Amino acid sequence: MEAIKKHIHRIPYRTYIVVWLVLLALTAILVLASELFHEALAVWAMLVLTPIKAGLVFFFFMHLKYEKTTLKALVFMTLGLLVMVIALFFLDISYR
Repeated sequence: MEAIKKHIHRIPYRTYIVVWLVLLALTAILVLASELFHEALAVWAMLVLTPIKAGLVFFFFMHLKYEKTTLKALVFMTLGLLVMVIALFFLDISYR
């Protein structure tokens, strides 16, 4: 039997804190966008910023940064499809 190689990735706490602060800032921007802008612009701000927040969580907190390129591409293609479906849904509702 071949030994299973264990890859241990040590990420400094500073990186986690910086990513967390960026996530808080993006959340604050989303809240401000929903308060200041028209509903349609707030939805587009949500559709742009939410995948960025999800990407940060996937890359740093779920350690996707250290996975193979194929898995990364599969995750982001799935997220991209989800965002497009949601965007088309809101586009359809806005023209009714």
